[in-house]
Amino acid sequence: MYSKDGENYFIVDGHIHFWDGTPANQANRYGEGFLNCFYDYHRNLSPESEVWSLEHFQKQSEQDLLHDLFEVGYVDKAIFQPTYLTDFFVNGFNTTEQDGAIAERYPDRFIVNGSWDPRDGEAGLVALERLAERWQLRGVKLYTAEWKGQSKGWKLTDPWSYRYLEKCQELGIRNIHVHKGPTIYPLNRDAFDVADVDDVATAFPDLRFIVEHVGLPRLEDFCWIATQEPNVYGGLAVAMPFIHSRPRYFARIIGELLYWLDDTRITFASDYAIWTPRWLVEKFVDFQIPEDMQDELGQLTPDIKRRILGLNAARLYDIEVPAGMGLPGPDVPASRTPVASETNREAMTS
Repeated sequence: MYSKDGENYFIVDGHIHFWDGTPANQANRYGEGFLNCFYDYHRNLSPESEVWSLEHFQKQSEQDLLHDLFEVGYVDKAIFQPTYLTDFFVNGFNTTEQDGAIAERYPDRFIVNGSWDPRDGEAGLVALERLAERWQLRGVKLYTAEWKGQSKGWKLTDPWSYRYLEKCQELGIRNIHVHKGPTIYPLNRDAFDVADVDDVATAFPDLRFIVEHVGLPRLEDFCWIATQEPNVYGGLAVAMPFIHSRPRYFARIIGELLYWLDDTRITFASDYAIWTPRWLVEKFVDFQIPEDMQDELGQLTPDIKRRILGLNAARLYDIEVPAGMGLPGPDVPASRTPVASETNREAMTS
């Protein structure tokens, strides 16, 4: 919980990792390049006081994780989002099993999400069933640009992807997190294109598609899709640190999201360990859209910030919040959404 100026904020960090990017786990130059690309994001977008050494960035201890998120980071609940990358890392970069081992020790702190890859065919469907049973999955994280052998990516609209989305419906896994944002070396930029979200969101209205990184650098494409598809949400991982390095750019991002979506469909994320939540939470609570941009983009109220920082993700994952905090519901007015605002509100009740 974070408190400032008489306002309380329940914090759900919707996108965290517990990775092993050490040289011993790097399978090849691609693993090294991937980790170093992450480190460049960390180093270039963080306040100077928050920049780690490369060695510390490669792998954090369990105590580091707990300290950074819960002891000083204000986080009340954190959601693990796995990224396997087994072509680049010997034991995988950040797997459900690695995350789950931590979550089992601290079940009141963490939620574990799984993952799947349609290129795994029938065997992958069986593995998803086992994963769902083992970890009681409520969500998955998908990485459409991940390399697998000769394949350098896949689309949500691939036939086998539909089989896996159907399996998610069958298993009660409703939260489908999809990396649709900045490219990371050596992955291909076009494999992260947000366009394929449009079709599956229409085809699977009972699933919620949380587009991580809000499609950056394709924010406009994402917004036009999300305003038509009430089951599409925007995750702020990677967008958040621009609040420090490019505050007017961040104002444009958050303003566009609030214009096209309503404020019940945006979720906070630190993307730990690329960044830590403490300074992101503090800066976001203090942040206001600059006055010369407010006529077009509006203002950020404490209620909007409360929803984004935790209440929206709490609703998606049935997380209990303290009495009096309240959850966004169908009676919450949409924030300047230009299209189908009634549909957007109705979707939150499903």
